[in-house]
Amino acid sequence: MATMSPLRQRMIEDMTVRNLSPSTQQSYIYAIAKFSRHFGYAPDRLSFEQVRAYQLHLIGQKRSWSHINQVACALRFFYGVTLGQTEAFERIIGGQKPDKLPLVLSAEEIERFLDAVTGVRNRVVLATAYAAGLRVSEVVRLKVSSIDSKRMLIHIENGKGGRDRYAMLSPRLLEILRTYWMRARPGLWLFPGQDPSEHVSVRCVQAACRAARRRARLAKPITVHTLRHSFATHLLESGIDIRIIQVLLGHADLGSTARYAQVATNLLARTTSPFDGLSVRVIPPN
Repeated sequence: MATMSPLRQRMIEDMTVRNLSPSTQQSYIYAIAKFSRHFGYAPDRLSFEQVRAYQLHLIGQKRSWSHINQVACALRFFYGVTLGQTEAFERIIGGQKPDKLPLVLSAEEIERFLDAVTGVRNRVVLATAYAAGLRVSEVVRLKVSSIDSKRMLIHIENGKGGRDRYAMLSPRLLEILRTYWMRARPGLWLFPGQDPSEHVSVRCVQAACRAARRRARLAKPITVHTLRHSFATHLLESGIDIRIIQVLLGHADLGSTARYAQVATNLLARTTSPFDGLSVRVIPPN
C-alpha cells in the first residue's frame, strides 16, 4: 500500500478542520493529483503560471465549466490554504458558467423512465430521488433511521456544504419504502451496496439511470439530477410557493429572500409530492 505524502496529508487535514464534505475532499485531492501528473512535478513546485496553463488546457479539452471551476476551487484551496499563498484567492479565477436551463422530464417521461429501471433497489433509489427531490449523493447515503414517518420527513445528513436538512416524505413514497424494507431488510444503510456495510455507490445509481434511459428509449441525457430538476419544476407548475421549493431542495444561496425561505417543517410535511400522482408500480407484487 502506497504511503501518503506529507503534503497530501496536510491538505486532507486542512480540509477536515474546515469541515469539507468527504466528496469535496475526494474531488479536491483528485484534481490536485491530476494537475501534478499533467506537468510531472509535485504540485508545490508548480507556479501560478502553470495553474493558468492547466486551466487553458482544460478549456482546450472542452471540459465542462462545472469541472473547470471545481478544479479552480481545488487549486485555490491548495495554494491559498495548504501552501499559505493567500494571493491564490485572487490569482486563480474560475470561469462564468453558461446560463443553461435545466433539463426537465414530463410526468409521462418520469413514468416511462421508472418503469424501465431494473432491480427493486435501483428502482426505489431513483423513485426516492424524484419523489423527494434529492441529490444523488444524498439519496445513496440515506439511512433507515433517516425516514421519519411520524413527521413525514426525510432527514438529510451532511448534505451539500456539510449542512443537515429535511426533505419531504410523501405518503406514497413511505408506502413504497415500507414494502421495500420488508423485502430487503436493510441494516444501517437504506440502500446498501454489494457490501452491506457500505451504501450503494453514486456510480452504480448513475449507471442504472443511464441503462433505464436507453431501455425507455428517451432521447434526453437523463441523470439523477434531472429527476431533481423535474421534481422542482413539477412542484412549481402545480402552484407550490417558490420559497417552499427552495427549502425542499436545500438551496442556501437565496439572496434577499433567504430569511423568508426557512419555513416550518410541518409545512414541508403537508406538501404533496408530484410522485404521488404517478401510476407507475415501483415494486411488483409477490
